[in-house]
Amino acid sequence: MFNKLRPLIFKFSPEIAHSLAIKALKFNYIPNNKIKESSLLETELFGKKIISPVGVAAGFDKNAEVYNPLFNLGFGFVEVGTITPKAQYGNPKPRVFRLEEDEALINRLGFNNSGANEISLRVKQNSPNGVLGINVGPNKDTENRVEDYLNCFRKFYNLGDYITINISSPNTENLRDFHNQNELGNLLEAIQNEKKKLNTNIPIAVKISPDIENSKIELISDILTKYSVNIVIISNTTDRNREHLKNINKLEKGGLSGKPIEKRSNELINLFYKIIGKKIKIIGVGGIDSGMGVFKKITNGASLVQLYTGMVYNGPNIAVKISNELIDILKSEGIQNISEVIGVKN
Repeated sequence: MFNKLRPLIFKFSPEIAHSLAIKALKFNYIPNNKIKESSLLETELFGKKIISPVGVAAGFDKNAEVYNPLFNLGFGFVEVGTITPKAQYGNPKPRVFRLEEDEALINRLGFNNSGANEISLRVKQNSPNGVLGINVGPNKDTENRVEDYLNCFRKFYNLGDYITINISSPNTENLRDFHNQNELGNLLEAIQNEKKKLNTNIPIAVKISPDIENSKIELISDILTKYSVNIVIISNTTDRNREHLKNINKLEKGGLSGKPIEKRSNELINLFYKIIGKKIKIIGVGGIDSGMGVFKKITNGASLVQLYTGMVYNGPNIAVKISNELIDILKSEGIQNISEVIGVKN
């Protein structure tokens, strides 16, 4: 059905199409399509059993409006946001661009969201039916970015299953400076101190950029380990990798997601896993649209994966499609559970 509707949907701008998708999910216009539960795919995330290692990446449900309908589509977990302390419009439109021939998107949204107060109330009023991650970041005009992360942390530490510290969007000026040793250490120390004050053990994830130099991986890994980070999400969008793209929209400024980032994402997952092993869980993101795509990320070292752009091009049944393909792969390889192949390429 989606394949028949896609040409019509793609006549709308990407942001309007996304808004329509959110409305369709909110009002249950998209039928539930739970995957068949299989012991091959079952895994655990922070003590909770999930039916699949495939989740929804931050960026799709920015304002935490449709996480429960997304669980009903067969996703094992959902991450909402990025959420900032104050509501903000983001960058001027147009700010999202399809690159159809490349199965990619470029966005320069700039953390557009309804703000922590409104979104936290929404989550309180709508208990998640599955594992919920909450992705937070600073406002564009803030004078203290670390304090913005802490403000969001205070709002959400008792509402989600984990909090993601987004330091990697290319669309907020100088945000990626947090990949530097001092900035990252100071931020994570502040987060850990806040956890102690609030007497909470909520797991912390850090979402990193695909554009870091490989020489920085060991240093970043050491800092993540020092400050007891539980998850590293690899990776966000890239402002590079344009040279082989076909669509004219490749000239647009912003973060590139989808198939063109798959290779770099897998490479980074592999390199991080060589250092951190299973001490820190890796969530792999970038270019996933098939069971084999998930399998490659997990064999490179990811425990779980997330997608967003894949759903834009393949529709709302992508979780079911991927799960069925993944089950076939595992059966053909004689594997009893997906967790058995984490990092086997290393």
